[in-house]
Amino acid sequence: MPENVTINKPAPILTGSLTAFLNELDKLGKGAVPSGYAGLDTSQYAPQVAGQTQMQKDAATAAAGLGSLTGPQAYQPYMSPYQQEVMDATLSEFDRQQTIGQTGLRDRAIQSGAYGGGREGIMQAEYMNQGAMNRAQLQAQLLNQGFQQAQQAAGTDLAAQQGLGTYQSALGQQQQQVAQAQLDAAQIAGKEAQFQPFTQMGLIGQQLAQIQPGAFATQTVGPAATGPVSSPMSQFLGGAAGAAGIMGKLGIFG
Repeated sequence: MPENVTINKPAPILTGSLTAFLNELDKLGKGAVPSGYAGLDTSQYAPQVAGQTQMQKDAATAAAGLGSLTGPQAYQPYMSPYQQEVMDATLSEFDRQQTIGQTGLRDRAIQSGAYGGGREGIMQAEYMNQGAMNRAQLQAQLLNQGFQQAQQAAGTDLAAQQGLGTYQSALGQQQQQVAQAQLDAAQIAGKEAQFQPFTQMGLIGQQLAQIQPGAFATQTVGPAATGPVSSPMSQFLGGAAGAAGIMGKLGIFG
């Protein structure tokens, strides 16, 4: 009794596409072996970190120099250049008034007939001692006033520079974030470009998998078949799915 033979042939319009697809899939499958594949240039999508901006560097340099505004001698650069002149003029006027007072004391002693006596000498000594104390206090007051003003100026400058440093650092960080985003976008684009052949083959395979079995012709030789015949597309896609599964495990499609 002759054996039934069923020959399933794809429609001619699909033969070229299926052959080309399988050939390209075979090439990519062989090329996906890590030890022998040189098609992927990983340097094109290697992760990169944006460096510090110039503003961040300037802020760090400025912050390193703020120590000069916090030390015990920080006030000195802020002392008024006219401080000594003001002190000299003020003390000179004090000395002039002291001399006038001393002259008045002597004149009163002459008028009272006590000039040259012990009482007049005691009064002159007390007057000079009190004058010296007043002069020292006046000088200390002038020095302290200049010191306080210089301290206040140093503190104001410190606060201003700290505020400027904070602003520069924040602005520099924003610039760094923009640069990092650009590097990340370039990395994604580079990876997409390197994997473009695999992505393309995956999309083509998805389209071919959706083709209906009716697109294939069936030729029966011998007595008619009594049982259901499997679709050639199903047979083909079974093999293609196995290949695609292997490719998927290799990370080619995704």
